[in-house]
Amino acid sequence: MEAKRGVLKGRVIGFSRTHQYYEHKQPIKDWRTKQLIELALREHPSYGHKRLAPHLKMNKKKVLRVMKLFGIKPYRQTTPKLHQKPKDSVFTNLLLTETPLGPGDIYASDFTYLNKYRGKWLYVATVLDVFTKETVGVSILNTHATQLVMNALSSTILHRPPPRIIHSDQGSEYASINYNNLVQSLKIQQSMSAPGCPWENGYQESFYKGFKLDLGDPNRFATLGELVAEIYQTIGYYNQRRIHSALRLPPAVFAQNYQLEVSLKDLEKVF
Repeated sequence: MEAKRGVLKGRVIGFSRTHQYYEHKQPIKDWRTKQLIELALREHPSYGHKRLAPHLKMNKKKVLRVMKLFGIKPYRQTTPKLHQKPKDSVFTNLLLTETPLGPGDIYASDFTYLNKYRGKWLYVATVLDVFTKETVGVSILNTHATQLVMNALSSTILHRPPPRIIHSDQGSEYASINYNNLVQSLKIQQSMSAPGCPWENGYQESFYKGFKLDLGDPNRFATLGELVAEIYQTIGYYNQRRIHSALRLPPAVFAQNYQLEVSLKDLEKVF
């Protein structure tokens, strides 16, 4: 029995429980700091990390690191908008109060466009697991109609159960009746960034920036099929091989290690 416990509590194929414990605790601390920053920015939207730090009574290096980690940027409006009444938020931002409990618990969704491929726009919608940083849903269309974001969400549940929460910005695609009905039918709680608070959905900003650089010029591909295949391969590279700065591991590897740790804990209860 002691030998079995030694195997369970030691290292399994190079798996360090102490290291994983640290890796799981730090993202939770960063997430709570992110929530405080976002709440502060609602009151002071133009504050950068130097002003946020004394406001939150935190070290400015920590504030800057977390802002970069979650793609949070101060909102500096360059063009004044006169006589415009802010629209009401369709859904509350649940991510200001909720913390991801594990893989598959909270997803964040967004879409981007690629430079014109042979004179036509191409849009890529993705769904990100907030806990593992893994892209779990993808949709590619030549329009940013509601179907684009519906397809991305639908693709996430092909091999995974629906999340507890799905987050997005205030885009009309995510506020549409068809998308809302799909979310409700899956018994998912819908969350949205507040109007005029783009930093509240910055989870995929750094991904899209690097993704476009790695993908390169879309027009170097002879056919649309080759371009679409390369998009999926690039996303697979980010999931499986590229080290995420927050996790210090590729997202898929982090997710696998987390599940291994959960399995080890369950085995320990048996022994």
